[in-house]
Amino acid sequence: DGDFNKVYDRKMVKKSMVNFLLDPTGDIPWEEEAGAENVVHVDSEQSFNKLLKREKNPVLAMFYAPWCGFCKKLKPDFAAAATEMKGKAALVGLDVEKPHLMNLRAEYNITGFPTLYYFKEGRVQYRYGGENNKDGIVNWLNDPKPPEEPKKEKEWADDETDVVHLHDDDFDDFINTHNSVMVMFYAPWCGHCKSMKPEYEAAAAAIKAGNIDAVLAAVDATKEKRLGTEYKIQGFPTVKYFKDGAFAWDFNERTADKFLEHMKNPTEPPPPPPTEAKWEEVESDVVHLTDENFKNILKKKKHALVMFYAPWCGHCKKAKPEYMQAAAKYKDDNKVVFAAIDCTTHNTMCTSHDVTGYPTFKYFNYGKNEQKYMGGREEQDFVNFMKDPLNPVVTPAPTPASPPPQEQWADIEGQENLHHLTSDTFDAFIKGHNSVLVMFYAPWCGHCKHMKPAYGEAAAKLAAEGFNGVLATVDATAEQTLGSKYSIRGYPTSKYRILKNGEFAYDYESGREANDFVAFMKDPKAPTPPPPPEPAWSTVKSNVKHLNGKNFTTFLTTQDAALVMFYAPWCGHCKKAKPQYQSAADKLLDDKRSFAAVDCTAEENKEICSKEEVKGFPTFRLYIKGNFLSVYNGDRTEVELLKFIQNAPTPKDEL
Repeated sequence: DGDFNKVYDRKMVKKSMVNFLLDPTGDIPWEEEAGAENVVHVDSEQSFNKLLKREKNPVLAMFYAPWCGFCKKLKPDFAAAATEMKGKAALVGLDVEKPHLMNLRAEYNITGFPTLYYFKEGRVQYRYGGENNKDGIVNWLNDPKPPEEPKKEKEWADDETDVVHLHDDDFDDFINTHNSVMVMFYAPWCGHCKSMKPEYEAAAAAIKAGNIDAVLAAVDATKEKRLGTEYKIQGFPTVKYFKDGAFAWDFNERTADKFLEHMKNPTEPPPPPPTEAKWEEVESDVVHLTDENFKNILKKKKHALVMFYAPWCGHCKKAKPEYMQAAAKYKDDNKVVFAAIDCTTHNTMCTSHDVTGYPTFKYFNYGKNEQKYMGGREEQDFVNFMKDPLNPVVTPAPTPASPPPQEQWADIEGQENLHHLTSDTFDAFIKGHNSVLVMFYAPWCGHCKHMKPAYGEAAAKLAAEGFNGVLATVDATAEQTLGSKYSIRGYPTSKYRILKNGEFAYDYESGREANDFVAFMKDPKAPTPPPPPEPAWSTVKSNVKHLNGKNFTTFLTTQDAALVMFYAPWCGHCKKAKPQYQSAADKLLDDKRSFAAVDCTAEENKEICSKEEVKGFPTFRLYIKGNFLSVYNGDRTEVELLKFIQNAPTPKDEL
């Protein structure tokens, strides 16, 4: 926004610069870290598959996420092992949080981080089974073997319960000799099955105690293959009800009271809701884009709002009807389009537009000047945005319910030394401690996720040293009262507060590494006060003529030639151009030629900027006797600006 933020601290190469611009405050990408040069960093599914085909040595691939604390801890050891095993094995790093690597994540069933797989001759052999340190990795690669099998769990059938366990060879006879049987088809490894077992057992015991003429049975479908195939078991647990020796219906409840209620009076449950139709098959005024037609459709529309979504995404489903209703309001406006693209099918466009979560909304002007939409997700929010996309009135997007803080921080080392505060506990906790640093965060915020490991580490260091100050957290999406009280404005820019003796002292503006937090807590110092706000440009004395809706046309018609700079006060490029523009105006000695300016954020000027088709800032337009002639795209220096206006054609030249 035109203000200095931070010094560039990456390599002087194209890829590093692009990564920095996409995420200037995030962690340095692993490939740019010192010591990581011998790790093979893969950016695409195609590159990974090519590497597996051409690599003659074994490959150990680490699937990781940038925010994962355990991944960060393992990275230095993994990199050191890559250096030691150079020429003997290839150690590969894949950031599978990136949308374009989601297919690999699904292919190898990556459900936690880090996950390491061993490949040989292009094929996956088994998961890594060694210790998570350099020596462990090196030793294991010198003698790779599958991870040790965990101790075999006791089979459910061996437990003494009132559930009857059936098999391929006795199932039919049992069903035929019992009038009312419920059967749970399960897999021993299935987490949902394990959760359901106690409920199922409790219901079976209640049926027996109540002398109900019914039986609860179970089948291990991983062993009893015939039954799994015959009854088309495709997921676990699957519960089926049999009546008078024949299958009657499926049962989808999972609690003891529901099992018992059903077996007391078996009645067929209502059918499940029909499968949801694909969005593009639903009649609406939303235009559905693909990788192939994305650019062609958008370049024809002056205003386009695009919803990047995934069919399974709950927040997307909630936004759809509101988005469709907004689209209907603009169906007769040929310049406006509400569009959508399914990122699970058309991921090329989603990747090229840096979509990292769903839904993501972006605004385009003739396919260019891309801006992220940050407003709310109700019909009126979308409609209001399209009324003036260049100067939107932002209404905050709805915030989903968050899991408890303890769950959000569970995988962060040192989290046991953090204090998770709520509106109920905040005041008492702050008053009971002399020095507290509070991190206000949002669970979905990427930079917050990057910060968590360092924050947890700092809390652990302070506790180990017996230091008096403590670190605390507040989920500002759940504790909105606290967020409002302490002026937490938005995300992903996390805000930190130092509170002393129960009173707010000042914002924390130092670094975001563990040592930065520790150093600050040992010697808290208030940040340097910000400079006073800039005066409005129109109040600064110069020969630039500031125009508005009342004098725009009148003034331009009096000038043989006028160069007008359309700008926004917050625009960094505008701020940079102003001094040279003013200097050129002050040196221009021709009362029939002039330099003028229009603030497009001012309410009285919005109609002018729209009429003059201003699509970005700054925009320089040349007018001859009030008539638009051309856009100026030259250098924004005093010399070049003066030369341009002095050589502009006069009305006579135009004739």
